[in-house]
Amino acid sequence: MIWKEITIHTTEEAVEMITNFLHEEGAGGVTIEEYVDNNKPRDTSLGQWFEIPPNDIPQGEARISGYFPEGTNVEAVIASVEERIAELAEFDIDAGRADIVVKDVSEDDWANNWKQYFKPIRVSERLTIKPTWEEYAPQSEEERIIELDPGMAFGTGTHPTTSLCLRTLEGVIRPGDEVIDVGTGSGILAIGAAKLGASRVLALDLDPVAVSSALENTRLNKLENQITVVESDLLSVLKQETGAELNVALPVRVVVANILAEIILLFIDDVYQALQPGGYYIASGIYKNKEQAVEEALLAAGFEIAETAREEDWVAFVARKR
Repeated sequence: MIWKEITIHTTEEAVEMITNFLHEEGAGGVTIEEYVDNNKPRDTSLGQWFEIPPNDIPQGEARISGYFPEGTNVEAVIASVEERIAELAEFDIDAGRADIVVKDVSEDDWANNWKQYFKPIRVSERLTIKPTWEEYAPQSEEERIIELDPGMAFGTGTHPTTSLCLRTLEGVIRPGDEVIDVGTGSGILAIGAAKLGASRVLALDLDPVAVSSALENTRLNKLENQITVVESDLLSVLKQETGAELNVALPVRVVVANILAEIILLFIDDVYQALQPGGYYIASGIYKNKEQAVEEALLAAGFEIAETAREEDWVAFVARKR
């Protein structure tokens, strides 16, 4: 099968937003290439595996390719994406030059080739992410395996924002906790929370593609009785407007969100309402230039900052409700 490949040259900061734009326009898949420095020292203390093909992308930039079936109105897709990229400036997101190139590609050229670079990865003391097509045996009784097939949804654990969340979750989760994962994507954080001992996890996402992926990954990990995936936002849950039966009792002890800083800033008060006194909010997906704004908003809402974690140019906060 021949697909239309729409490639956008942008910045690392804008990757998640533009990726979402392509998904919402009906992309059958999205690939992301970022700057690679294979000479950079890498942390392998937990057995992390690194093998990233070199490319010609300048530091701080990225190439995002969305794949659309033949018959797609490519001109309409491009017009819509260009309009939404232009709007990013209103949120102080620099999308760079945002050049767009279109070409025809064979399905075999993109659908499975990326899998050779996604291997089992130990992301914390207890959590290892294993793609479904790889063989891997736990190295200890304490190690917990997250089976994952990310499909079209964001979240493989290899991106700094996801690995930061998983490591901070490990330090916060207590056996029996009830957790809400806002913007669940592939479901990886919800699954990680359950593997770490959470008794119930409510995984929320507004994207039906993400909901489908999270449901499938929940099934792969045999956690259907612990994780409920709902197409919704947090505010609708608080107002009981989802139309779905929830598996957690509000307020909960932990809320986690791995999404853009601009979105995090929109519902900090909702998270505060959803948490028990002394509960924790783990907020990741924050690019370094938004760190101060998010920290100030968390403090203004009544949180105290328990921990600030960093990886590369990304930041995660562990905020405690007073």
